[in-house]
Amino acid sequence: MAFKKPTLIGLAATALAFTAAVAQATDYPTKPITLVVPFSAGGGADNAARLIARTMQEVAGQPIVIENKSGASGTIGAGLVARSAPDGYTVLYDASSFAINSALRKLPYDAKKDFIPVSQAVVVPNILVVSAKSPYKTLADFIDAAKAKPGMITYASYGPGSLAQMAGELLQKEAKLDMVHVPYKGGAPAMVDVLGGHVDSYFANAASSLNYVRSGELRALAVTSNQRMDELKDVPTVAESGIKDFSVYEWNALFVPKGTPPDVVNKLHQILATTLKNPELQAKLKNLGLTAVGSTPEEFARFLEAEQNRWSEVAQANKISVD
Repeated sequence: MAFKKPTLIGLAATALAFTAAVAQATDYPTKPITLVVPFSAGGGADNAARLIARTMQEVAGQPIVIENKSGASGTIGAGLVARSAPDGYTVLYDASSFAINSALRKLPYDAKKDFIPVSQAVVVPNILVVSAKSPYKTLADFIDAAKAKPGMITYASYGPGSLAQMAGELLQKEAKLDMVHVPYKGGAPAMVDVLGGHVDSYFANAASSLNYVRSGELRALAVTSNQRMDELKDVPTVAESGIKDFSVYEWNALFVPKGTPPDVVNKLHQILATTLKNPELQAKLKNLGLTAVGSTPEEFARFLEAEQNRWSEVAQANKISVD
């Protein structure tokens, strides 16, 4: 009978550990949650994250701490989260570049295996804008000029591999254009140069460009959404303007490291989903052109896979890489 005692002790220890793990998942969160934003403070993703965090911490009952870890189109911050403890207390608040990076870069992590998609938080279309002094009044004008002057028309982005670049690459692919990509170190300097007419165009995030369009400093040629934006009802979509099935959205979403318990993933999703139903928060997001989503982990995983496949196809077709 002596051999049974350690076995029983081992079983008891296992049972206790399992019970503790279940309790931890059920009680989650019991301490502050860190949202790692892999972009600089003041940018589109950071602004949205801070808005969401204020309401999210009320729902979670714990502080939500924003930690900016910018660099390499979000890969530095993402890598930090990939290496963090899989307990739900270090969460990645990333953007569309998460799906694009795996198509263009050699990454210090596996984007498909090292993270668990939790939920899409918000989406926002891009707006193809030009200076108010630009001769281009419509997207058709712009495309005609680009075809007439191959290699002469420029489009800005807030960095290599950004969605602003990829939207331009997609337009080139679909309209068979030859334009010049002008990358900037962030959206602010890109906006300054398009306002000044130093670069011809920019697929700008709606959150950062709406006010300039409303004030008349920028002209909106088209929006990249499936339908016209409520805020710009007179501006057609790219698809309406002749580029069939053209649909591009910037999005923000939550990820956790692989190994995070499913109960914690689901609880985190529930917290975000409840947060995004807050009417006051929705109004603030809408003022920035953002639409709240709150998709389930399964829905977001399917969306993410489609995005990764799509941008890989564009990268291969246009022969682009940032490595």
